[in-house]
Amino acid sequence: MPFDFRRFDIYRKVPKDLTQPTYTGAIISICCCLFILFLFLSELTGFITTEIVNELYVDDPDKDSGGKIDVSLNISLPNLHCELVGLDIQDEMGRHEVGHVDNSMKIPLNNGVGCRFEGQFSINKVPGNFHVSTHSATAQPQNPDMTHVIHKLSFGDTLQVQNVHGAFNALGGADRLTSNPLASHDYILKIVPTVYEDKSGKQRYSYQYTVANKEYVAYSHTGRIIPAIWFRYDLSPITVKYTERRQPLYRFITTICAIIGGTFTVAGILDSCIFTASEAWKKIQLGKMH
Repeated sequence: MPFDFRRFDIYRKVPKDLTQPTYTGAIISICCCLFILFLFLSELTGFITTEIVNELYVDDPDKDSGGKIDVSLNISLPNLHCELVGLDIQDEMGRHEVGHVDNSMKIPLNNGVGCRFEGQFSINKVPGNFHVSTHSATAQPQNPDMTHVIHKLSFGDTLQVQNVHGAFNALGGADRLTSNPLASHDYILKIVPTVYEDKSGKQRYSYQYTVANKEYVAYSHTGRIIPAIWFRYDLSPITVKYTERRQPLYRFITTICAIIGGTFTVAGILDSCIFTASEAWKKIQLGKMH
């Protein structure tokens, strides 16, 4: 007797003349197909969409930076002449630079009455500060007006990613024009290293920061201290990492199979229960007639 390969068929076919279609079964089948289509489109959207996962760890992510952080500062002082405005940088490694001028620009405002300072510079990865003041001027004014507007203060690379909402420019738009002109301003920054890794594995290094500020008029035994706009910073040991991920194909296929199989199974059980109940009700009705 020849071996029949069809014995391996676990999906045995039932002749159509042995099956019975019903209106209930047709309704359940249509609803079942619509439900499967809805879930399939939902899973397909999730499969196509790039997911951004974040994690925290303790590390210095950008080890190739030479221990430096790039800073971008853009600030307007509408009541202080440009020849008086200067940027000073100092930190705990002994750096003390008065009147930093590299990669910086001063733009006169209000017919030369005010000044807009734009600067690109780097700081060491240690606690320190940089401040806008008149310390580097050849002659100190009697009453320097330190009212200001901060347009931008950012660290590291600029991340233009829609799904990442962080404090990369937390001081952007800070308006201190109504403050005491003779007051100093202290901005206390806590800088958090941030890494963004796209699907190709390319990493970009930026920094978020939180900020607290205070305004005060300082005095010493010799009289009032020259006001300044201080940005005092410290680095957090915690790094935030954002990673672009896309659902793997095998997981998408597994989910689709589960949706189709599960929906058909549940629909089959529901149809069977309704059909059985309907047949039992018919028998009861026939029994009452007899």
